[in-house]
Amino acid sequence: MRVILLVLDSVGIGQAPDAEDYGDAGANTLAHLAEADGALALPCLQRMGLGNIPPLLPHGCPIAGVPPVATPTAHYGAMREVSSGKDTTTGHWEMAGLRIDKGFHVFPPGKPSFPASLTAEFEKLTGRSIQGNRAASGTKIIDELGERQMAEGFWIVYTSADSVFQIAAHEEIIPLEELYDACLTARRLCDPFRVGRIIARPYRGVPGNFKRTTNRRDFSMVPPDPTIMDRLLQSGIKTISVGKIDDVFAGRGFAQVFHNEDTASSQVSLTSIVADEHKHCFIFANFIDFDMLYGHRRDPSGYARALEKTDAYLSGLLPMLKPDDVLILTADHGNDPTFSGTDHTREFVPLLVYSTRGPHARNLGIRDGFYDVAQSVAACFGLDPIPNGKSFL
Repeated sequence: MRVILLVLDSVGIGQAPDAEDYGDAGANTLAHLAEADGALALPCLQRMGLGNIPPLLPHGCPIAGVPPVATPTAHYGAMREVSSGKDTTTGHWEMAGLRIDKGFHVFPPGKPSFPASLTAEFEKLTGRSIQGNRAASGTKIIDELGERQMAEGFWIVYTSADSVFQIAAHEEIIPLEELYDACLTARRLCDPFRVGRIIARPYRGVPGNFKRTTNRRDFSMVPPDPTIMDRLLQSGIKTISVGKIDDVFAGRGFAQVFHNEDTASSQVSLTSIVADEHKHCFIFANFIDFDMLYGHRRDPSGYARALEKTDAYLSGLLPMLKPDDVLILTADHGNDPTFSGTDHTREFVPLLVYSTRGPHARNLGIRDGFYDVAQSVAACFGLDPIPNGKSFL
């Protein structure tokens, strides 16, 4: 038995019932990017039943180019997040079995975003001053402050609508190890505030042509309770992470780590794992580019092309699965590239569950909580039920 949980980062499928509370009423990542791009070509996901999901939702919108099929090859449904938040950490933690009733702390957008006590101690411990100190687009604030950072050597720190303390630094001015050490310092200082992630944002280039590199690292809070991965390890079942997953869980819960900071590298890693003779294991993977490169940058065309490339990848991956393998395909939140602002959107996420040996696909309905994934994984491996969720298998 191998279970593969694959997260298509930010691929939401329509506004959640509480979207208005987050300022996201009307958001729909898949439907809107398909409409903006003139239709999607996703034959593999369509066969699996992606187009069958919108009719299940209270405000479901058809996905242009991906209509329903009569006989999907995968079980299909949607999931509603119940934890407070719409960020990476909350979504992945809930998938792993946790419920976060007290959301992570979000800093105010206006300058100064961070309290003076936090920034003063950070400057003291790192030996460098800060600039920025507000909510901002990462690429824009680097364009704005990068030339001065190269001359003066300060940290560029900023936040967003998520619970994040982000630190940008030019790799030729501030070495990567110093940047990562600064992130660890910020992690310790931000723990009392319940900040979800400290993010290292290294970049290179010259004024007018700065580019963020793939050396990004996320430093998350440690999960407060055991996850499904912890329980699997305790039961002697191997757990493997692909992509940024190990960072999201602060390195806890995995026997083997394939850390990648882009989708292409994660796809190479996942293919190698599936092709290998790994037996009786759980693989947790994330494809990040949808969110990082196209959702936040409000690029529906780029988002659409990335989805089509991943669809082609999946058409090659599915035939590699063994009869006992189960693939669970979902997302952690939305990021509608046609929506206002540059932040995540509170949405339902798609749920597709595929196995080569069936049974025939069925409608999984709307799941109340991402933690139904963890409960289903527990059921697959014969573990005792976890505190949250209902198995869909």
